[in-house]
Amino acid sequence: MRQPEPSVRAPAALFAALGDRTRLRLVTRLSRGESLSITDLASGSKLTRQAVTKHLHVLAGAGLAAGSRLGREQRWSLDRGRLAQARQFLDRVSRQWDDALFRLKTAVEEDER
Repeated sequence: MRQPEPSVRAPAALFAALGDRTRLRLVTRLSRGESLSITDLASGSKLTRQAVTKHLHVLAGAGLAAGSRLGREQRWSLDRGRLAQARQFLDRVSRQWDDALFRLKTAVEEDER
């Protein structure tokens, strides 16, 4: 199997982590700005603390979340810089599509003349 080119390898891991509904919900909760404990993140959902922990470790592996100790508690926060990288990647892909569509439109219009 062919390996993805380096320019898409890092975003692929990021989008894979975001591609799960549960992890996306955790990112949404963490995006409010305050660090949250695993208990906080599990409350109000059907997820166990163990399931939340598993998903947080996937997010951490993709660079999206980081945990830090506060006393006996592990608090989790979102890395907004990593989300900015995702946005930059999507913006770049969007510009490439816009450029390709413009070239196609120009070629079609020239053929019609």
